Formats: sequence, structure tokens, C-alpha cells
Amino acid sequence: MFSSNAFNYINILDKAADASALRGKAINNNLANADTPNYKRQDVDFESVLQRELGSYRSKYKSNASRVKRVNQNLENLEVGTYTDMVNYSYRLDRNNVDPDIENVELAANVEKYNGLIDGMTSEFERLKMVMK
Repeated sequence: MFSSNAFNYINILDKAADASALRGKAINNNLANADTPNYKRQDVDFESVLQRELGSYRSKYKSNASRVKRVNQNLENLEVGTYTDMVNYSYRLDRNNVDPDIENVELAANVEKYNGLIDGMTSEFERLKMVMK
């Protein structure tokens, strides 16, 4: 059986792009509900999940490649979902905690992050194509 680690980084970038897309939906939902009484903003936190998974294999004798390889053995640990942010916080009388200005900044940052992840995957595939020539 042939075994390769060629897709280890691509798999993690794919999970990160999925989480970024989910975060984009959550932010758009927040903006759509900016005037809904009692609505609490939703968010997605992939970065801390990835950091936790990579950190669980942390050792001064392990390379990033070996940690990424270990994370790839159980990609289900990188699944994320939306969560309600600052449930008990609201600066508005209607108990809504969405600030459209902040959400728009978060949306722009998320779009840039998503584009960077897609560029990263494209670069990885280009490297694989070069090796196969």
C-alpha cells in the first residue's frame, strides 16, 4: 500500500477554509439580525481548536510537519461549529449585542483570511504538480 503525507497541509487548510466559510455565514447572520431584540451574536473559533490540536503534539523535538501529520490522523478533531458570543453582555436596551461596525470589520478580515487559505491550497497543489512533472 502506498502512503503519502503530500496532502497533510492541504487537509488542514481545507478544514480552515470550511471554518472560515462557516464564520462568514455567522457574521452575515449577525448583520441580518442587528436590529432583532434579544439576538446574541454568533461566531466560529477555528484558530484555538487548531492551536489546541497542534499543541497537544508539542515537543521541542517535533517538527511542524510531524505535528501536522499527527493532526491529520484524526481530522474530526478540527470540526467546529458556531457558538453564542458574550451571552450576558449587551450595551443596548433591546438586549441585542451585535455592533454592525465591528461585524463589518470582522467580515472583511474573514474574507481576507478565506482568500489566503484558498491561495495556500492552490500553492500546495502547484508544488505537487511540479513534483509530478
